[in-house]
Amino acid sequence: MKNLAKSFRPNSFEEFAGQEHILSPNSKLFKLIKSKNIPHLFLWGRAGSGKTTLAYLIAKELDLPFYNLNATDLKVEELRQIFKNHKNSLQKPLIFIDEVHRLAKNQQEVLLPIMENHEAHIIGASTENPYYSLTQAIRSRAFLFEFKPLSKQALNNILDKVIEKESIKITDTAKEFLINSSNGDARAMLNLLEYSHDEDIITVESLKELREFSLSDGSSSSQSHYDLISALIKSIRGSDVDASIYYLAMLIKGGENPEFIARRLLILASEDIGNANFNALNLANSCYQAVSKIGYPESRIILAQCVVYLACSPKSNSSYLAINEALRAIENGLVLDIPKNITHDNTNYLYPHDYNGFVKQKYMQKDVKFYHSKKIGFEKTLDEWLEKIKILQNNRK
Repeated sequence: MKNLAKSFRPNSFEEFAGQEHILSPNSKLFKLIKSKNIPHLFLWGRAGSGKTTLAYLIAKELDLPFYNLNATDLKVEELRQIFKNHKNSLQKPLIFIDEVHRLAKNQQEVLLPIMENHEAHIIGASTENPYYSLTQAIRSRAFLFEFKPLSKQALNNILDKVIEKESIKITDTAKEFLINSSNGDARAMLNLLEYSHDEDIITVESLKELREFSLSDGSSSSQSHYDLISALIKSIRGSDVDASIYYLAMLIKGGENPEFIARRLLILASEDIGNANFNALNLANSCYQAVSKIGYPESRIILAQCVVYLACSPKSNSSYLAINEALRAIENGLVLDIPKNITHDNTNYLYPHDYNGFVKQKYMQKDVKFYHSKKIGFEKTLDEWLEKIKILQNNRK
């Protein structure tokens, strides 16, 4: 069978699926494209969400020379040669750079004058947010847009078009599995369809021979993925071991990616258990590292061990509440100067280790309390140490 993902790539904006939040007919970006006045763009989001396709469509719409590059093997001389070839051209080239978060600093420096003088149109793409990997100078000359996973309806529309055009026979349950397990990734969906089309009719069984579980965030079971993961987290938070194990089993049976489950457990260990049992975070992190290297069926044992431990642990969300309260305070205008004695070049700083581990000095311009201990588990031990510090502080006055 032909390469379905390539064959059915949209040839016009009318065929482009998803990303309505930035590419609706009334959106600013869409109007700029249609007016042939595009800014430099950096697009990030999940694979198969349309980033490369958008770059192709823009090049086609504006009738521009198109260069498809990848930051992982991009050579500075290659860039310079492209710019040199089009220096006196009436048409500015469109340079598409995939994996843009991997651009080295010297590569970014080569792009800077080109972007500044608009000698070429630069579009970068990445599955990771490139904000922190790109320099401020680069970011100030471009716009950053997040691409969302394609909705099930969008995937369904694409799939129906391919099935009809290629006269593919597929069961309803197989079609549902294709959509649910592709995690908003149109390319992954069409690739699985392509390599499964060696039978009279495509079934769930034939699909699962190539894709055992979801690509990340979508359970193929009849129950909602979000409801199942929510039920698991809430059961652990509520210290119900049996319910926790049951919902874990449901997620595994539905083909959920073990790494996704482990990531959620890692978050819960910090958010809902915290310092009440600091070993919970260590175990959850070990679980995540282990399942990333070991697939099913063995991952079920590692996940089960972690789930049981987390469900049985004492619970406290004190740290979670503390950081949220501090962030809210800053958002509401609480911006305090750093006391001079703890700035990096001040000689008046008192080194606590020179005073048996504690010495009174100013650490914040204004006394504001964000952390409120619940005195649960190991938090109680930490509280006792803080109380000892206060006693020492009073005795030294």
